[in-house]
Amino acid sequence: MRAYLIFTGSGPILVLTTFPSVTDPRFVEKLKAKGIKKFLAYEVPLERTKQLYGAPFEVVAADLVGREDVRVLDFNGHHIFANFSLKELGEAIHYEEEEASVSRKS
Repeated sequence: MRAYLIFTGSGPILVLTTFPSVTDPRFVEKLKAKGIKKFLAYEVPLERTKQLYGAPFEVVAADLVGREDVRVLDFNGHHIFANFSLKELGEAIHYEEEEASVSRKS
């Protein structure tokens, strides 16, 4: 299981996932189904996330046992920013859906 802080057009979300990465096509499809086609993501330490969120973490994590999926742990940007220092974030993972280019005949 992994925890990611994801910056989207509507604000940050904190997710738990059992997918191997946020660029896994199945993970990306889950976000696209919610209207998220581009994002910046940072993996955050799972143990730190568990300590910060306690029982809510346990409930969300239990829902992921035995399946590959993603669950939102927190969508309150103020709360997320209060819990995580930007200094503890690693390198950003960038994802942007490539739009199919449309050619026009003159």
